[in-house]
Amino acid sequence: MSRQPLRLAVLEAQRVLTDAGVACPRVDAELLAAHVLGVPRGRLPMVPLVDPSVVEALRMLVSRRAERVPLQHLTGTAAMGAIDVAVGPGVFIPRPETEVLLAWGLAAVRGVARPLVVDLCTGSGALALALAHARPDAQVHAVERDAVALSWARRNADTRAEAGDTPVALYAGDIADPGLLGALDGMAHLVLCNPPYVPVGVPVAPEVALHDPPAAVFAGHDGLAVIPDVVRTGTRLLREGGSIAIEHDDSHAVAVPALLAARRVLTDVADHVDLAGRPRFATAQRTTLPVSPESSPRLGR
Repeated sequence: MSRQPLRLAVLEAQRVLTDAGVACPRVDAELLAAHVLGVPRGRLPMVPLVDPSVVEALRMLVSRRAERVPLQHLTGTAAMGAIDVAVGPGVFIPRPETEVLLAWGLAAVRGVARPLVVDLCTGSGALALALAHARPDAQVHAVERDAVALSWARRNADTRAEAGDTPVALYAGDIADPGLLGALDGMAHLVLCNPPYVPVGVPVAPEVALHDPPAAVFAGHDGLAVIPDVVRTGTRLLREGGSIAIEHDDSHAVAVPALLAARRVLTDVADHVDLAGRPRFATAQRTTLPVSPESSPRLGR
């Protein structure tokens, strides 16, 4: 059979995905075509004609995407920073919105030699591994309580270490545990966290509702069931001058900064927007409380 124009196959894929209600049909069609061909998306214009087998492989993937199987489950990877991580059933798919949180964290430790960084609720390990890739001198620790997600994180950590990145220390643990990472108390230059934060009952896309683990998405009626533990644990881990950044729902622009501000040792509390301009994560810095006259030791004459 004769070769066929790739452009027409991509246009047909875009039409199918549009009809299925996929949010970014053109982008997804091109990314799936690039995946089938094994080339970067930007090189698609350099492949004018393809074999019928390529068109058929693309058609099959597009059919599954039209059923709202996540794009990342079809390609097997998700991007974070300068790296890709493996994802699939049982682990939360990293979102582009979290790139801003990563960038803020990297800026927070710019100029800090050998920073100690902790990633709470690491999931696939994307944040921790992207930071370790960008800062080879960093000591990065990451925590996850779910066994399936932790297995994905270990797989990704092994892959990045084999590629030459500084290994990340992974721990099975619950951020509600008051003794979690106790050996690191007061040592972290940076604590990052992308916790579950969607209020139960809030409608989500089929890709999330049908494929992301519910425990990695939803957090009580107000979406704040987990974040207070993140604040407590993160504050305990921070050293003086250390920073914390917590991703949150766009309805939490007041609530999460308030939780941070309620900790007397945290200052410079601020909220930040994501790439779409929506409230997305809150930050603070640990300071040393001034000693009040009442608590100062009295000197004898």
